[in-house]
Amino acid sequence: MKHKISSKNFSKLFLLLSMYVVCSCGSNQKNENEPVILEPEVSASSKITRAQLVMNALFVGYPNDIHAVEFRDGDWAILMHDVWYYYCNGRILPEDLREDISKYRPLILYNYPVELSPFVTQPVPESRTDNNINNASQQRSSLLRSPFMDDLWLSRNRNEAYSNLKRIRFLERTVRVHYKIVSVLEVVEERILEEAEKDSSIKTWINSLAPLQSWNWRSIAATELHSFHSYGAAIDLIPRTIGRKQTYWLWTSKHRRDWFNVPYEERYHPPEKVIKIFENHGFIWGGKWQRFDTMHFEYRPEVLILNGMSPNIVVE
Repeated sequence: MKHKISSKNFSKLFLLLSMYVVCSCGSNQKNENEPVILEPEVSASSKITRAQLVMNALFVGYPNDIHAVEFRDGDWAILMHDVWYYYCNGRILPEDLREDISKYRPLILYNYPVELSPFVTQPVPESRTDNNINNASQQRSSLLRSPFMDDLWLSRNRNEAYSNLKRIRFLERTVRVHYKIVSVLEVVEERILEEAEKDSSIKTWINSLAPLQSWNWRSIAATELHSFHSYGAAIDLIPRTIGRKQTYWLWTSKHRRDWFNVPYEERYHPPEKVIKIFENHGFIWGGKWQRFDTMHFEYRPEVLILNGMSPNIVVE
């Protein structure tokens, strides 16, 4: 049986968000898909920390896996799969790794705008380093990734990840995804098809789609972090042909040094209503990242929640 999570938990979390005025996600201007590493300062009036917000967002965003959130042993913690995970200055580590905090990089949480940010032309760097993306990746490579997402998706290695896959039909195409997002994709599909009945351009877009891509055990480009495709928690939706439009920053960077200056009108975008349906059900869209990936949707309800949105969460 599935149902939407009650508004009570969202109300509590948004009360925290409204009170938390010192360390808001928008206080530092960063690339949309860069880690937001904020010091755990508190508001003098509210005493609400970044740690409390993040752990509550995870609790609300993943109710099927995270069953408690509380302040314990000097830090905010969540109970997932019978193991307590602590904030650890953004690392989200299980209890037995708390002493090794310096070995791990923070969990990637980033600014995600409600609407697509206005396009701004950026200066081209002097060296061909893709705007220092590869350099930044090398600087972080000595740190281990947090095990939290691997543990959340029960995908610590390729074989585990593969065992979690379920073959489904989505928008008249077959795709393998993590079993945990099957129910929410059913709801997303239902909403998209409803809109297609009212908007012929969406029906045309559905008919134009190439075979869907989801599971692929690999790292995010220019990083050592697992892509959400590795978990089967991301899906790529792209038409069979997009003409001369651009869809993925890395492909574009092969022939254009200032790939980040490709204007929106020269990028492939899914229909706006489709993007909003995905976002309303816990998915973020890669078209809002500076390192754009406009065919890409991945399940990150906690990112939406931390940016003031209220996605509908499907509870099993």
